[in-house]
This record gives sequence, structure tokens and C-alpha cells, in this order.
Amino acid sequence: MRILLSNDDGVHSPGLVALHDELSGLAELEVVAPDRDHSGASNALTLNRPLTVERHPNGFQSVDGTPTDCVHLAVNGLFDAPFDRVISGINTHANLGDDVIYSGTVAAATEGRHLGLPAIAMSLASEGRGHFDTAARVARFLLEWRRPLSLGPRCILNVNVPDRPWEALAGFQVTRLGHRGRAEGAVPVTCPRGRARYWIGAAGDGGDDGPGTDFAAIRAGYVSVTPVQVDMTRHEALGSLSQWLEGANQ
Repeated sequence: MRILLSNDDGVHSPGLVALHDELSGLAELEVVAPDRDHSGASNALTLNRPLTVERHPNGFQSVDGTPTDCVHLAVNGLFDAPFDRVISGINTHANLGDDVIYSGTVAAATEGRHLGLPAIAMSLASEGRGHFDTAARVARFLLEWRRPLSLGPRCILNVNVPDRPWEALAGFQVTRLGHRGRAEGAVPVTCPRGRARYWIGAAGDGGDDGPGTDFAAIRAGYVSVTPVQVDMTRHEALGSLSQWLEGANQ
């Protein structure tokens, strides 16, 4: 098996190193990740300048671009041999509910799926204990599971792991995305030159975080495994929207 590893926290992230170390004996690995933190970059693709790739002493390669850039370049130009799978992470914080819209971790996995490869986004629901080894072991467990998985086109697994030792995990739960409450307000600051600046406020807590959601699974100590689709069409609204626009073309 040949696997591409990427992330959004940057090529030196401890989560990426832990993932690489855990999977080294399982598959042939290549690492292509951003040269710096690109958390919140979502699916941004750099189109207004060329990208620079640098190889590091440990064999990892970095790109001065987004997570999506990294996977796109790796699959479409940097290597002659094809990949069998893309794994993104391990993110240093959770990617629950609406986080997937902004997440560069999920975006890297999504780009792999766009290019025809099965993909997994791995995140540690950090509580400051740094159990990246647990999340890495979860990734390996999913790869070695005894039955093959067919997710359908353009679907990825969004996996969040509680920040605790492997032995303390409650198990695995298949979940749906919950929803966060409204984010906190922007935080105004003043730069040394006297200009107003703003920090984006912290994400809201779970607004829809009941049973069956990824929020609830993490809270109970379970690994949350959510199938995420790229098709954002609200299919159940097509009928009522068609009725509303009936006669518009006459």
C-alpha cells in the first residue's frame, strides 16, 4: 500500500510525525505538507503564483501553500508512482460539526477524494494531554480492519479521537456531524502603529450536540467516525424550490 500523508498544521507538526511513525511499518509513505500552519484554510487552492517544494532531512516535503495545494501537487506532479490512499492529520484539535467547512485537515483529505483516492481526515480532540499516539493507533486500526470499505464517490471519513490513552477509549461510534452554536464576537486589538485590528472569535460550543453526533461521541470517550460527502446540494429542498419557481421561464 502506498499512502500520501498531509495536514494543515505544518510539516513539523507533532501529529504528522506521530502518524508517520505509526504507519511506517504498514505502508510505503510520502509526506507533503504546508511549510507553516494553515489551520482554517479550507479548500483554498493557490492559483496566483507558483509554489515552492522543499525536501527536509527526514524525507518530508513542504509546500509554501495550502493543504489542498500539497495534496494536489503530490498526486498530480511530484511523484511518478500513484497513491492508494490519502490520510490527513493528525490535527492538533478536533474537527467536529461545522468545523469541517473551515478545516484544512478535512480539505486535504477532500482533495485526495476529488482526485479519486480513498481519504481519511484524522483529528485529536485535544484537552492538552497530547495523545497523538492514540490517534495514530486509531488510524492504523482503521487501515488494518478486516473488511474492505466502500464509501461511494467523493466521500471521506472524518475521524476525531479523544485525547486519552488507547486503553481509556470507550470504543468507536459512527456519527453524524453536529452543529456549533454561534461563534464568539471578533476581538478588537490595536497594533503598535495605532491601527485597529481584529482577531476572529473562538468557535461556538455544540448547539446540536446530542446523541448520534460527533460531539456526543467525543464527550463520552468514543472515537467518532463520520462519513462526509462533498455534494452540498440540499436534495430535500429541490421539490419545494421547483414549485416556488414554477412558471418563471414562461
